[in-house]
Amino acid sequence: MATNLAISDQLISAAQKVGGHKTKRDAVTKALEEYIQHKKQLKILDIFGQVEYDPRFNYKKQRKQH
Repeated sequence: MATNLAISDQLISAAQKVGGHKTKRDAVTKALEEYIQHKKQLKILDIFGQVEYDPRFNYKKQRKQH
């Protein structure tokens, strides 16, 4: 899908240089992927302290079983 965006040439150039991307498309794609991942990680923080757990659960023992 072709999309025209007015993005600063300096911003794109800096992203390409810092990320080692050959094309503008690669730089933008990577930036969007990282943005999405970051937003998903922030959603996890929203449930912090809301998940109940069994304090008797021995996670170290569970690890050894695999």
